[in-house]
Amino acid sequence: MTHSPFTKCPILFEDTDVIVVNKLEGILSHPNPGSSHSAAAFEGPYDSGERQFKTPQGPVWLIHRLDQDTSGVLLAVKNKKCAEACRRAFDERTVKKGYVALVSRRPMPAQSLWRDSFMEQRSGGAVRAAIDPYGRPNAFMNYKMKEFFPKLNLSLLEIDLLTGKTHQIRVQSVYHGHPVAGDRVYGNFTLNRQLKPALGLDRMFLHAWRLALPHPVSGKPLVIECPLPDDLEECLSRCHGQRSKHNGKNNVAR
Repeated sequence: MTHSPFTKCPILFEDTDVIVVNKLEGILSHPNPGSSHSAAAFEGPYDSGERQFKTPQGPVWLIHRLDQDTSGVLLAVKNKKCAEACRRAFDERTVKKGYVALVSRRPMPAQSLWRDSFMEQRSGGAVRAAIDPYGRPNAFMNYKMKEFFPKLNLSLLEIDLLTGKTHQIRVQSVYHGHPVAGDRVYGNFTLNRQLKPALGLDRMFLHAWRLALPHPVSGKPLVIECPLPDDLEECLSRCHGQRSKHNGKNNVAR
């Protein structure tokens, strides 16, 4: 990974039109109202209407976002035409978004589709989401259990996020009885307190490991993958009871 004047995050891919970064845990995708731009993934003032950063090296359009406590692949582009093409690809669901999450308990079945009615409530710039058990489904995600750790009653899930609601993975997971480990908003707070000394987990275990979409100019497949950060690797190693390294695209989602 390299670095650029555009961003304080490591760069996963960059060309004349696209820049994809590994958004670090604790950094905002874009500034919240009233916050400093220094806390965000890209440098410079942010225009929320255009979803554009005015970086010292030129404008950068943010295409999607990750929660502050989620790490991984974050996409931006360097001109408005590419922004329109990428946002259209998201709207048409031709973008594949892959995540890994460590969750409580073992999901049954081990592989399935969650279809839920998602609600958002906004207050003072903050968002709190929930599931309406009687509403029409509008949030969809496929999950597949990759590993189960019976002593800890934890499962490692590979997730294909089909829609892009705010906090979607976290809210759907807890609704189905499998809160994401380390989630300080929607999670199991007793479990979080136990996992900190047991696994050294001091953050939410949710990582955007893969993004695939047509390149906005060439139309050719663009696939970006991002290995788990060291702290989540260490957590998995403790789950296994050993220090084996799960590195690279063939190991992040095995």
